[in-house]
Amino acid sequence: MTIKICDAAFEPFAEIQTFQNALALNGKFGATSIFIGTMRDFNDGDNVQAMTLEHYDGMTQKQLAKIVAAANSKWQILDCLIVHRVGDILPNEPIVLVAVWSAHRGEAFEACRYLMEELKKNAPFWKLEKLATNEKRWVSKI
Repeated sequence: MTIKICDAAFEPFAEIQTFQNALALNGKFGATSIFIGTMRDFNDGDNVQAMTLEHYDGMTQKQLAKIVAAANSKWQILDCLIVHRVGDILPNEPIVLVAVWSAHRGEAFEACRYLMEELKKNAPFWKLEKLATNEKRWVSKI
């Protein structure tokens, strides 16, 4: 299980390929479920020019590790990868990647969705949007 927090743009499919090539799971996984979250240029009816995503590294890593451990106890996951962006982000740039490898598709789908939903609700990330009007506002978690 790997969790990466990065402050620069990343290429989700390259991350997946690199991670999967390093897995010692040849012949063991039958499913890979992937979620990629990308920054959009609108929110709450307003145009958004950019976003700054803040976090506290130790706290964030600890919470993400708990989320992964919970998923691992619920489903038979062979491995998973979470890559999350922080810092200044522009529309169309990937923010988050969640990938899960398992023997069967059902477990991969369910675990991937669980990881993403828990990450969205409970991971300590804070979003500050810069609107087209140059106004800045914090985004509340949903």
